[in-house]
Parts: sequence; C-alpha cells; structure tokens
Amino acid sequence: MVEKSAAVPQPLWRRAWRVVRRRWRAVLRSLHRDAGYIAVGLTFVYALSGLAINHIGKWDPNFKMVVETHQLDKKLPQDEAAAGKQIVAELGIEEEPREAYWDTDGTYQVVFDDRTIVVDPKTLEARDAKEKPRFFLRVANWLHYNRGKAAWTYIADGYAVFLLFLATSGIFMLKGRKGFIGRGAILIALGAAVPILYVQLSGGP
Repeated sequence: MVEKSAAVPQPLWRRAWRVVRRRWRAVLRSLHRDAGYIAVGLTFVYALSGLAINHIGKWDPNFKMVVETHQLDKKLPQDEAAAGKQIVAELGIEEEPREAYWDTDGTYQVVFDDRTIVVDPKTLEARDAKEKPRFFLRVANWLHYNRGKAAWTYIADGYAVFLLFLATSGIFMLKGRKGFIGRGAILIALGAAVPILYVQLSGGP
C-alpha cells in the first residue's frame, strides 16, 4: 500500500493572501476604524479652525478684544508728549507706545502694537483695550494655515492621505443595497454635487 506524501505547507504570504481575499471587507473595516481613531485629534483641530476661519469677515478668529477700565489720579497736562508719559507712568506700563496724541474728539490716545488706551481728560477714566489670543483657536489656526516649521507640512500631508483613505475605504466597506452599488452611490453623488453646483451657480473663480 502506497502511503500518501504529507502536504507541502504553503508560504506565509500565500496563506495571508487567501485570508485577505476571503475577508477583505473585514480587514478594510479594521483599517478604516484604526485610521479614523488616529485622525480624530487632527480632525478636531482642522474642523474647528475651519469653522472659525470661514467667518473671518464677522470676527477675528485669532484674538479677542478685552477692555479694562482704570481711574487716573493726576490731571493731564496739555502738552501732548508730557500727557502720554504721565499716562504710561500711572498705569505702570514699561513698553514704549507707538504713538500718543490728543484726538479730535477731545480724548487722549496711547497706541501700542496690541493695545490702545483712551483717556477722557474730564473724568480721567482710561479705557485699556487689549488683544488677547483666543483659547485653542489661535494655535489651531496657526497650524491650519501651516505657519509652523516645515515639519508640519509632512504631518498635514499625512493627515490628507488618511482622509483620502477614510473616504475611499468607506466606499467599499458595505456590499449590496447599502453599499457602493446601492444607496452609497446615491449619497456619493449628492456629496459630489454640492461643490459642483456651487461653482456653477456662483460663477466660479
């Protein structure tokens, strides 16, 4: 009786390929999930920054204006230069102002790079308007505009690749009526129609 020879084990790569071929959708879902988790942090940064920048015509997405009121003790001299020095000294400001002058409305203004002090000579009330960076948004916008070091370009490019993978893998994750051939195709067409119709209706660039 002739004994059957033992089966020759297949290479690891061939066995792995057979598993991927049979379960490629499950593998794709796993990759899609993990890539999505990795992209969460950067998605929050870019999404919130994008919302802020979109409305830049209505507000400053990087800084907010904070106004503080101070009461001066000494009456202001009429000499323009002397009045400016007195105000700066009373408020304890060490920075040299960019300009200081009597305004046409009768107030005295001391202008710095990031703040303006307006003094009413009658009440001696000084309104100090300062620019302060917005929490989180200032940094997020700085990253969004790619104003950091050159290394951030590679991080941003990697994030863009992740988004492309998420969009592409999402197309093929499901099969049947809920997948690319069925409802998925309709929704993809609707999403693609938004920028196309906007360009057509707005006249384009």
